[in-house]
Amino acid sequence: MTVAGAVYIEVDEEYGTELFYYFVESEGDSSHDPIILWLTGGDRCSVLSGLAFEIGPFKFVVEPYDGGVPRLQYNPYTWTKVASIIFVDWPVGAGFSFSRITRGYDVGFGDIPSTQHLKKFLTKWFDERPEYLANPFYIGADSIAGKISSLDSSPIPTYRSGGGGREEVAMTDRERATTLDSNPATGEIIDTNSRVPFAHGLGIISDQIYERIMWQCQGEDYTHPKEALCGEALASFNYIFDHVISKPHVLYPRCIYASPNPNYGIASRNILMEEMKLLHNPPPRPSINCMSYGPYLSYYWANNDATRDALGIKKHWRVAEVPRDIKSSIEYHRNVTSKGYRSLVYSGDHDIVIPFPGTQTWVRSLNFSIVDDWRAWHVDGQSAGFTISYSNNMTFATIKDGGHTAPEYQPERCFAMIQRWISGKPL
Repeated sequence: MTVAGAVYIEVDEEYGTELFYYFVESEGDSSHDPIILWLTGGDRCSVLSGLAFEIGPFKFVVEPYDGGVPRLQYNPYTWTKVASIIFVDWPVGAGFSFSRITRGYDVGFGDIPSTQHLKKFLTKWFDERPEYLANPFYIGADSIAGKISSLDSSPIPTYRSGGGGREEVAMTDRERATTLDSNPATGEIIDTNSRVPFAHGLGIISDQIYERIMWQCQGEDYTHPKEALCGEALASFNYIFDHVISKPHVLYPRCIYASPNPNYGIASRNILMEEMKLLHNPPPRPSINCMSYGPYLSYYWANNDATRDALGIKKHWRVAEVPRDIKSSIEYHRNVTSKGYRSLVYSGDHDIVIPFPGTQTWVRSLNFSIVDDWRAWHVDGQSAGFTISYSNNMTFATIKDGGHTAPEYQPERCFAMIQRWISGKPL
């Protein structure tokens, strides 16, 4: 396994916008194994989340912070056992990615401009590493970044240097961008409206609360209801959602999260430099027994001078929100999957941020025929979740006891899933 250190690629010459990335070569046959571009969404969209808490080769040793550099250890369930992964700090302003001119943060923020940054990033990345052009290519993303994976996968301009210029490479279907979406958001109201029936099914809200919402909120966006009666009906649910339960995993203790802005909503907002400066502040210390303690340590690891010197970092590390100006990515998903490119959509079954029934609903709305009907899939002889496969090479799976995101809570099951799927085997 080879980990590239600090590497930047300029994606906007006018504003000096540079995206930072970590590249981890496959522990298997890196000359033939797939390449995965990995994006992280949500309120801590630095890709360090994917690298250290989800699918990357290391994780933090969870121990009381003593003021030094938090220690790292190997992740035995890293996806780099089966693929090489490009972990990108995206969009500009997330993690170590930056713009030399302040306006670059505003210009580069948004689904479309940030996707263009990624396409330019990939063009330059493959131009610098032509030995990987023949490898199968995947785009993986979690949470709200799952909306971008479908936008960014069709088409991606990839070039090979040669002669006096560059020629576009004609990729086969197998080599074109394939998508991996973990607890993905689409921007549709189904993402958030599905929280209410999901909470009811788990016994989080009563029949009376559920039935009142169903009656008063027909056709409404539960996040931004227009009718006062709907807003009143939602009040009890919203209080429980915001103040009682653990949103990433409803069975876990409700803890302080490391992001200074723990907003798991889907409402869009602009990120200005003044807002982003607030994210430099140290996060609140959670209980060491909380899942958020690892992200708490990551702040001190990423902003430690020793880490920054070793990686050659050009700026402070920060978290940021993913752009959200495209209302729905479902048609983009349809466009990608209708061409037969492989896609895997998976959800932790105890995540109420983006509940799996909502994801299942939009997957089903694509109207692909069923190839392998709903069934359990197994790890070590025990059910690890449920799965269904459709025509056009699309698979949907739930991860038993998984949260937001699934690999953070169930790394072994998620590794078994990706190991089988990426090799073309059924789950």
